[in-house]
Amino acid sequence: MTRYLAPLHSGLRPVSLAVALLMGLPALVQAQGLRPSIRLGESVVRPATAVPAQRAADFIVAVVNSEPITNNEVKSRLVRLEQQLVREGAALPSREVLAGQVLERLINERAQIQHARETGIKVDDAAVDQAEINVARQNQLDVAQLRQRLIQEEISVAQFREDLRTQLTMTRLRERDVEPRVRVSEADIDQFIRKQLEEVDPAAVEVNLAQILVAVPEDAAAAQVSVLQARAERLAGRARAGEDFAKLAAEASDAPNAAQTRGEFGLRSLNRYPELFVQAIDGLAAGAVTGPLRSGAGFHILKVVEKRQGALPAMQVTQHRARHILLRPGASLSESQARDQLAALRRQITSGQAEFAALARAQSQDGSAREGGDLGWASPGQFVPEFEEVLNQLAPGQISEPVVSRFGVHLIQLLERRQATLTDREQREMARGVVREQKLEEAYADWARDIRGRAWVELREAPQ
Repeated sequence: MTRYLAPLHSGLRPVSLAVALLMGLPALVQAQGLRPSIRLGESVVRPATAVPAQRAADFIVAVVNSEPITNNEVKSRLVRLEQQLVREGAALPSREVLAGQVLERLINERAQIQHARETGIKVDDAAVDQAEINVARQNQLDVAQLRQRLIQEEISVAQFREDLRTQLTMTRLRERDVEPRVRVSEADIDQFIRKQLEEVDPAAVEVNLAQILVAVPEDAAAAQVSVLQARAERLAGRARAGEDFAKLAAEASDAPNAAQTRGEFGLRSLNRYPELFVQAIDGLAAGAVTGPLRSGAGFHILKVVEKRQGALPAMQVTQHRARHILLRPGASLSESQARDQLAALRRQITSGQAEFAALARAQSQDGSAREGGDLGWASPGQFVPEFEEVLNQLAPGQISEPVVSRFGVHLIQLLERRQATLTDREQREMARGVVREQKLEEAYADWARDIRGRAWVELREAPQ
């Protein structure tokens, strides 16, 4: 059975526009800096609020790989950004600062869209139709009602669909070029959970530290302190080089009973250690050595002997049990044809001519086919966003329209929904998704900088 494990990514999702829609339609995808590539001479309908009826002649402010960005494009995006900031109650920087940020965002976006186009990524009208349906559904509207809302907010339906197409393109580009680079280890998950526990309840994490103390008398002169610090540095260097820390502590530490305890404090919660120690070992794994640290008592060299994670607090979530039929577009099956085939299967099921499970066993191209498409119980974050967000809108027994994801085209049926307390293992899987998302954000930022760096950019006149 294939699991559609995915990041909890808040950025490049076609259906995430519903959030912007609820906040106020003019925002659209502005928060994510997404916008279609537009050449001079193309006819594009702009929101009436963003484009005055009377306007000065347009001019080019930048060129990205021979493709221009115009002053009016910057102005249009700038108005939308200002509207969003006002709605959110955020302080408005000067227009000059905002215009510079908008221009840089447009340059980055243009370079990425060009890269997508040059490397064969295409988004057809059927995929845009599905994204529009998803946005409408998330806002308890049908497509006609959604378009009416757009018109009421003076937003062009054509521009809205182009924004959807751009976001879908950016999503597919990210999925292809960035996501395969990201790996999450069990150590990454341990560190994340430990950090969360430390922030919520320091007593939930127990640590055994060992120390070597080089004591400094209260009335020590500067020269004596310097000598003692040098001694502490030498001991720390020996410890980091791999010498037995317990032996060093027994022989050289000025702490009481160091020989008997081997310098160890024993397992204790973080709130029983000095704040100086807690800050010094933040993020360190067992076996790490840090210091010397200066305190009123002298210089401390610390080794993390053991870190023991406390129990995770109970967490309740809404779980779904669903089944699906998956068709994977390829050389012999286009995405549009897959959608049509699944729509036909949906009609057979809803009319009573066929059973979902039987069709899944016969038609689905997923490992779950042998189970009649049954994906079992799933917690939030276990499916890719475009799958999960449609699933969240279904009532038990309801079957979706065909849904496009990175894996293909799905027909989804929600079987059951329940509230459940997650096991430790399930909580670790949720933590894995959060850590993966954090790593994806970092990888995406690095990748975007690389794409920007490889683009030829000519800055001309400043936006006005």
